[in-house]
Amino acid sequence: MRLPARVSAAALSAATALVLATACDLLPDDAPDAAAPYARLTGPEVTNKALAATRAAKAVRMTVRTATPDGPVEAYVATDVRGACTVTLSMGAAGTLELVRTGGTVRTRSDAAMLRAASIARGPRGDAEVERLTGRWVEPAADDRQAKTAERYCDRETFLGLLAPTSGTARKGRTTAPAPDGPASGTPALAVTGGADDRKWSASIATEGRPYLLKLRAAPGPGGTGHGAAPVTVEFSEFDKPFTVRQPKP
Repeated sequence: MRLPARVSAAALSAATALVLATACDLLPDDAPDAAAPYARLTGPEVTNKALAATRAAKAVRMTVRTATPDGPVEAYVATDVRGACTVTLSMGAAGTLELVRTGGTVRTRSDAAMLRAASIARGPRGDAEVERLTGRWVEPAADDRQAKTAERYCDRETFLGLLAPTSGTARKGRTTAPAPDGPASGTPALAVTGGADDRKWSASIATEGRPYLLKLRAAPGPGGTGHGAAPVTVEFSEFDKPFTVRQPKP
């Protein structure tokens, strides 16, 4: 028995809707995720929202990983809008340095390896002096390069600047969850990529709560050579969570 034309048309319409719905799962990886809260925003718009939110946070923790010719570098940072900051900076074989900044005053504490590495750049330093200063809080000298390097980690703009100049190139990817062992573990995030010929970056932007930047990785592109070309990974966490910084005693 032949179905009426109107029934066939309805069936065809339903089948077409099913095909279109299925096709939504076949979009390329760089297509906007329709389920994400940023579906109506462009890649640059989402990225600029993330930059603004991360800059506006009253406090933030950062875990930074990169490398130098002397070995891997890791930094654990807590910083706030008042300028208070703590940094633990490990520089491979060069050793470890801790920095505390509060009320405009900076104090540092270094292990023996860091003190010996610093003596190469700043002139001879006897074993007795290294032993005397190891583990002690001191006010760094004006030419202390290790202290200046550690204090730069206090400024979140140092790292936001890895993507901010090329935020207009951002392309949205899919919504994922960060690795379960990361600082922002379990927070759903939108993947975004961008960059220029000399440096490419990828970022994860929170899709729950404020659009904070959760993770950033910048690496040299095809034209990336020279100083500062090493890959850098930064994980941001504990936004707006206050912390107490006490000036250590010498």
